[in-house]
Amino acid sequence: MTIAEPDVGSRAEPRFEPADAAERRAAPATICYETDRLPAPRDPDWMARWRASLSPVRTLVVPPRQARTFHVDAGQAFRIRSVEGPQVGDLNLWNADDLHERFYSGKTRQLQASHLSTGDRLWSSLPSLRPLATITADSLAWYGADADGGRVHDVIGTRCDPYTEHRLTGRDYDRCCHSNLVRALADERGLTPDEAERHVHDVMNVFMCTGFTRDTGQYFMKASPVRPGDAIEFLAEIDLLGALSACPGGDCGSSHSSDQAACHPLQVEILAPDTDLLTDWRDSTASGYTGHHGMLV
Repeated sequence: MTIAEPDVGSRAEPRFEPADAAERRAAPATICYETDRLPAPRDPDWMARWRASLSPVRTLVVPPRQARTFHVDAGQAFRIRSVEGPQVGDLNLWNADDLHERFYSGKTRQLQASHLSTGDRLWSSLPSLRPLATITADSLAWYGADADGGRVHDVIGTRCDPYTEHRLTGRDYDRCCHSNLVRALADERGLTPDEAERHVHDVMNVFMCTGFTRDTGQYFMKASPVRPGDAIEFLAEIDLLGALSACPGGDCGSSHSSDQAACHPLQVEILAPDTDLLTDWRDSTASGYTGHHGMLV
């Protein structure tokens, strides 16, 4: 039997289509993970009382094109707010007691969605795979999907970084979100840049509006709809160390990884609930997988 060589032209060139192309494309889509099988979220009545009782503990400001770290105890909230103008932020989260357990954007994307909002949980890396934080309020939830397919608060893009920038332009730029997060974590934990960089990871792009083009499937960004006063709020499911970078792209409507865009600070507010609401608090639990990987002897 002779097997015909496939037509493997470039993306821009038309390709040969088999006779059953339409049938193949018509295969039904299947959601990869049935999320109703995940551990149940916290009780809605408790969450309502928790939110109503929140009071500020401390506030920090993240300057433009820089990053800052912050600590949040389990059961507390942290709120990221636009304060002066449209601005995107790149968020990293770690287990405060173990930097190896960190936010896992890829699995969060699979278990929740490509863009996050109220009720979605931010999951940690393997082997723990547990909620690090739950989004409890989002002033941009109204945005939904726009005509381009853009949505807000993405976990599909990575942070801007100096390695990609050098590949594309041949220049060094040290205010990318990746570098900002490296410096912030190094300062927080007394690490060398090399040591800190190993723990910096793919981010939640807070306030960023992104999607994929319908014709080429390429990642796009557009001006964020965030305005001063807008905020997104999280419940810390365990003791957290966070780091937030105020992206050099500003609202990411035209550029990033440069000093060209108008940039603004972001505010991070830590809030605590009434202590009696935490009397029976339990941290989120790790996956129960044995870890043998078929190699038990």
